[in-house]
Amino acid sequence: MVRPHPRRTGLGGLAVFAGLAGLLLATGRAAADSPAWAEKAFPLRPGVVFVKASFLTGELDGLKVVERVDQGTGKVVRGPVLEATLTVTNGSRDQAARLLGGKIEYIDGAGRLIPMTGNSFVFASETPDRLDPGRSVSQPVRLAFPPSALQPHGLREVSVELTYLPIPYKTDTVYVPVYIGG
Repeated sequence: MVRPHPRRTGLGGLAVFAGLAGLLLATGRAAADSPAWAEKAFPLRPGVVFVKASFLTGELDGLKVVERVDQGTGKVVRGPVLEATLTVTNGSRDQAARLLGGKIEYIDGAGRLIPMTGNSFVFASETPDRLDPGRSVSQPVRLAFPPSALQPHGLREVSVELTYLPIPYKTDTVYVPVYIGG
């Protein structure tokens, strides 16, 4: 009886395993390349909303609601999400601000607040520690959106609340007497 060398059997088994793993990875990549869902976008009008909080002004630009839908069944896979870009500008001449976060609330067609969770945001860590006078900062905002607001007359307005700490900002001029000569 001829017995195969143990090392050759191990390498042959390893080659078969590697081939099967490669086949599975290729199949997984093909499935990942073609998702079974599609994103459905609902632009909000107006597309730009202007906000003002004390000496800070800003705008929410590119307002839209996006939900993920199964292509085969048409069922919602991920609930609606509000997407926009928030830009905040410090219009003060003598105050800086530390931007902390904010909240967006949704008002229905009858003027009532739509109760929601997940509608708060914080400013990203890449945002400067403080917003000096005349400066601006932008960041994307992605928040939960109430499904009931997608119905006709389901949404009348949004309320934007900014949370910040005002920081006194003062420039001063010092006059120093000088003279030429000795």
